[in-house]
Amino acid sequence: MNGTDPSRGFFKDVKRLIIKVGTAVVTRTDGRLALGRLGALCEQIKDLNSLGYEVIVVTSGAVGLGRQRLKYRRLVNSSFADLQKPQVDFDGKACAAVGQNNLMALYDTLFSQLDVTSAQLLVTDSDFRDKGFRKQLDQTVKSLLALRVIPIFNENDAVSTRRAPYEDSSGIFWDNDSLAALLALELKADLLVLLSDVEGLYSGPPSDPQSKLIHTYIKEIHQSEITFGDKSRVGRGGMTAKVKAAVNAAYAGIPVVITSGYAPENIMKVLQGERVGTLFHQDAHLWVPVKEVSGREMAVAARESSRRLQALSSQDRKKILLGVADALEANEKLIKIENEADVAAAQQAGLEKSLISRLALKPGKIESLANSIRVLANMEDPIGRVLKRTELADGLLLEKTSSPLGVLLIVFESRPDALVQIASLAIRSGNGLLLKGGKEAKRSNAILHKVITTAIPDTVGGRLIGLVTSRDEIPDLLKLDDVIDLVIPRGSNKLVSQIKSSTKIPVLGHADGICHVYMDKSANMEMAKRVVLDAKIDYPAACNAMETLLVHQDLVQTAGLNELIVDLRTEGVTLFGGQRACKELNLPEAHSLHHEYNSMACTVEIVDDVHAAINHIHQHGSAHTDCIIAEDQDVAEVFLCQVDSAAVFHNASTRFCDGARFGLGAEVGISTSRIHARGPVGVEGLLTTKWILRGSGQVVNGDKGVIYTHKDMTLQSVD
Repeated sequence: MNGTDPSRGFFKDVKRLIIKVGTAVVTRTDGRLALGRLGALCEQIKDLNSLGYEVIVVTSGAVGLGRQRLKYRRLVNSSFADLQKPQVDFDGKACAAVGQNNLMALYDTLFSQLDVTSAQLLVTDSDFRDKGFRKQLDQTVKSLLALRVIPIFNENDAVSTRRAPYEDSSGIFWDNDSLAALLALELKADLLVLLSDVEGLYSGPPSDPQSKLIHTYIKEIHQSEITFGDKSRVGRGGMTAKVKAAVNAAYAGIPVVITSGYAPENIMKVLQGERVGTLFHQDAHLWVPVKEVSGREMAVAARESSRRLQALSSQDRKKILLGVADALEANEKLIKIENEADVAAAQQAGLEKSLISRLALKPGKIESLANSIRVLANMEDPIGRVLKRTELADGLLLEKTSSPLGVLLIVFESRPDALVQIASLAIRSGNGLLLKGGKEAKRSNAILHKVITTAIPDTVGGRLIGLVTSRDEIPDLLKLDDVIDLVIPRGSNKLVSQIKSSTKIPVLGHADGICHVYMDKSANMEMAKRVVLDAKIDYPAACNAMETLLVHQDLVQTAGLNELIVDLRTEGVTLFGGQRACKELNLPEAHSLHHEYNSMACTVEIVDDVHAAINHIHQHGSAHTDCIIAEDQDVAEVFLCQVDSAAVFHNASTRFCDGARFGLGAEVGISTSRIHARGPVGVEGLLTTKWILRGSGQVVNGDKGVIYTHKDMTLQSVD
């Protein structure tokens, strides 16, 4: 018993359906017409027509039928001697021309017996390139359906000019399955039924006893698990072609069912919601619980995919990134909807304003991210670059080359834009990636991950980038030091500190972003106002925003400083003072000089000179980004040389400390560590090195037979 499937309840609203009849349904195993099956099918269609359904048929079988007819004519017209000669197969287009006439005559005869009128519509791939044709096609079909006429479509193989008739990737459709999917979209069908010679899609060849019928196809589960058997005995692509057509139609919004054309009343059972055949639907993944994949399994899969990515040519890796950029822009509206839902939920939950600010994808952000990815794609390929070449001995050449790190784990709160930047950098650098985002950005992360991984070709696999949504908590992931090579935390000070203290895996990042701007007595005050205001208010929640303003004591009580304080307050910045600034500038005291506000607030303190400013930064800063505003070049050089931070600026806003602004294309974060990478971390920070030695049979043998030269070879002189 099939029973009714609750997930198929929407079939009760179907009005217009397209039925694709496969060659294996139209013909018997010997190639002759299956008159009984075809008659039963026509009776089902007649009943549907009587019930008010608008039925459109796409039929195969013309070529096979034509071949049978031509074989018969050759047999009748050949002598016995002729039949002893090798028989040349018939031209496919001639078979199509003969078969189309006979097939339509048969449909007309069967429908006439049922008091139903049918109409023939032959189309080619090139027809659909003409907008006028498509418009006229829609009007013609509407007229036929209004008259209760059954339109019967078939590809006009007799005159088709497509170079590769079985599959042409540049074509609009390449067989009657893809034609049926195309017509379902063009004619706005409510349902597409693909009739086959088996019950539906199986997990393996239907003849294999271990194969199981898949009732609902879920791409995330079944795409990599299904093993297809041989193609159709008579058609073009068999089940592989049907699944491809079904997926394309379903993800465009047309439900599809693949079912048997042998079983009586199967189409009616489908419409009644019975669990017949295999259902394809764009929301199917929401109906069936997806098997939970552990963090370990995802890490192993990411490494395998990364190795396939590394094996591609530089041009192919570039194409993947450009495809990701295009996909982001194409899906901007959908991304915006999901992100706005996250922001609304965060506001309703009363989350901190700084977190909500980082969560929101502001107008123009998707375009900016896409452009950054294109910049990254057009950079020199970072993988396999020869960094150093040394001749160890005659005929023994050693090369130090750039190589991907392996598998990265990114743990991030809020900031869905970080997902895009990190994913693009992982692709460019050839690394596998695991992403563990905060629940506050769940919907944003899910849609961004889906858009990006969908753009990754099957030759690499979408599992290159895994979004960890299982019950694995951060501490569990941090134990996977055997399968994860680097952890990059992006989030609050608390998150970063906890990760650094609880894993054996190397951690790249920073806990605090306490950035200083020091105004020297030689500062141009108009410039100082611009730089300080930008450093604080351009994006207060950013880690490179100014948190402390240091002022040379000679500027206290000057008009320029007073105007700057007024400007900051006018912009809504709350000012707190250090020990001296409290008294001399009448400011409320800051509770700590080592404090990251991430909001419209900052600390102000007065210092004696540049050396005092440097000492203050070393004592209270976080070695992130610090800036001096000064016209005195000697003072500026002292600051630039002696401040021990990842980034040190002169007369420029701290907000410039950013991977995209540095021309890195994107960044995985800003590192304040002193090992491996420091400052904004782009592609180069995600690479390690590999040594390649090229010899001609040399052996060590106690170093007796080798004369070491250790000669540095210029890279340009060797191919």
